[in-house]
Amino acid sequence: MAAVIPSRDAEVNETALRRVRADKRREAGDGFDGSWVAHPGLVDTCREEFDAVLGDRPNQLDRLRNDVDVTATDLLAVDKTPGQVTAAGLRSDIAVALRYVDAWLAGTGAVALWNLMEDAATAEIARCQVWQWLHHRTPLAGGGCVTEDLVRSILAEELAALTAGRDDADRERAGQAARIVEDTALGEDLPAFFTTGAYARHLAPRAQVATVG
Repeated sequence: MAAVIPSRDAEVNETALRRVRADKRREAGDGFDGSWVAHPGLVDTCREEFDAVLGDRPNQLDRLRNDVDVTATDLLAVDKTPGQVTAAGLRSDIAVALRYVDAWLAGTGAVALWNLMEDAATAEIARCQVWQWLHHRTPLAGGGCVTEDLVRSILAEELAALTAGRDDADRERAGQAARIVEDTALGEDLPAFFTTGAYARHLAPRAQVATVG
């Protein structure tokens, strides 16, 4: 999956395409047959890397990857995942979840955020990570740990940044988005989807009004 959105900034674009090319080269080498792209401007870059490996073949079904042996235990070994949780990563999750839900409430299903195409799955992953880190009081790389106060503080800062210069209607919608993130990332229980409750509370009544009107 290549979720990058081409940028008008030549330097940013060059860096993004270089990363996409390296990612597709890895995927083709691992036995994949092709890639989903978020923007038609990425098609040629992706196709070049897959064509270099597949040639005239339509697929790599002959590569069964018997060298890879993954068990259920491996998939559940979260503690074996490399890297650390950072304050920047926590803020990124909160910012992306908030901005996506805000756009979703406005009727947009796919949103370009920081040169990446995001959808509901991204927001779900982001708020679920926050919930998991919070409930396990996950340590942060720079010191401290993920707490409810910290999450609420970052959410308030991101909401202020999102609503700066907006009109009242947009500010109200962004506030609704923040409450959805709070409800689905800070509650005692983890809802399966943010969309279920949000649709019933915010979009269904609006649709009924439109139908009656």
